[in-house]
Amino acid sequence: MVNQEVRRELRSPREIRKMRKAGLLVWQGHQAANRILKPGITTAELDQAVHDVFRENDAEPLFLNYPGPTPFPAVTCISVNEELVHGIPGPRKIKEGDVVSIDTGCRIGGWCGDAAYTHAIGNISPQAKKLLKVTLDTLNLAIELMNTKKMWSEIAREMATLVNDAGMYVVEEMVGHGIGKNLHESPSVPNYCSGEYMANGDFDLRPGVVIAVEPMVQIGTKELECLADDWTQVAADRKYAAHFEHTIALTKDGPKRLTGPPTDEELAEMPEWLHDKSQWLVW
Repeated sequence: MVNQEVRRELRSPREIRKMRKAGLLVWQGHQAANRILKPGITTAELDQAVHDVFRENDAEPLFLNYPGPTPFPAVTCISVNEELVHGIPGPRKIKEGDVVSIDTGCRIGGWCGDAAYTHAIGNISPQAKKLLKVTLDTLNLAIELMNTKKMWSEIAREMATLVNDAGMYVVEEMVGHGIGKNLHESPSVPNYCSGEYMANGDFDLRPGVVIAVEPMVQIGTKELECLADDWTQVAADRKYAAHFEHTIALTKDGPKRLTGPPTDEELAEMPEWLHDKSQWLVW
């Protein structure tokens, strides 16, 4: 394995400001999906809501036609219940009690943003509520620790500890990633810490690092299976899974959520329907 310290790039404050534009559009896409998300809506309708945001702003959807056994056919990955990631939107209708992960990204002005959120639809089981809380807490812990830790392995270890102490499982086959002019760049950003990773893939944290941090957690196993569509990754035991993600820039003032909510100044440039902060999806 090539040492990631050699391969990664540090982004300037100017480049990070450009990435913020992409991050805000990703945030806006998530708000558009959340606005219509309810029992009875199809995953294809959710995908279209995000696609509309990107199209209206001349942004390139990063997931659409992403290379694979077959090109990915949608703007979002929408994964329901036991589906962890890479679910393909279609005619499936959302039901009360589902947990629904929406993951999307776009490029504008040559720079990318990427974020994911797992939604609770109405009344979900206590176990599912715990799963969502643990996964989101893990993301927030990682971002907070970027203020003080020197190496990513230190953070990854604490992420895994939080999940394991809750009696759940970190998925090790899927990890976060560097992001910049392309969706997936080095370094790899795991949510766990193995001896091999510490020896060969660890990287230090300094201003200019921009990474997509995305803990993926399952209730009953860390193992995955890929469905016949060649994309959808599901928990091998078919118990619920969850996924939260932000694009994070480490600056001289600390970590910044580039896919986080707008400042008042940024909000002034956004559509009127976004101005009611009480309706925001916040993570």
